[in-house]
Amino acid sequence: MNEKIPFWQNKSLQEMSREEWESLCDGCGKCCLLKVEYVDTGEILPTSVACKLLDLNSCRCQNYSNRKRFVPDCIDLREKNLSSLPWLPQTCAYRLIDEGKDLQWWHPLVSGSSKTVHEAGISVRHKVISEDDLDDLDEDLPNYVVDWTL
Repeated sequence: MNEKIPFWQNKSLQEMSREEWESLCDGCGKCCLLKVEYVDTGEILPTSVACKLLDLNSCRCQNYSNRKRFVPDCIDLREKNLSSLPWLPQTCAYRLIDEGKDLQWWHPLVSGSSKTVHEAGISVRHKVISEDDLDDLDEDLPNYVVDWTL
């Protein structure tokens, strides 16, 4: 039996088409969490506060194609050296592929369902609030640092 090898197993991130690249996003929403950076140590920690554009149920951006207009500091991972982003979740498909690893069983490209990322408890669904829910983002954000294994 000669099964076709999935694109993520035989292409580097740089070799992938835009469509292939975008399909690697598992929809966990973790990269859309606001982070706190401690200036004295350089440590970057995630919070349980999500970007205002994250749909808290689907864990997808509500305006992905125009996100930079509304969130100018939103990071385009295609433009970054992924190894320079220590806050990128350990479960992130982009990180896994960049490190020469395979996708997890719950990834939609493996499971065939966008629901498995939520069923496996990997996504931020029901775990976060929107930045719009905070009165003083700068003041309040450090109170929402989480110790999740990303």
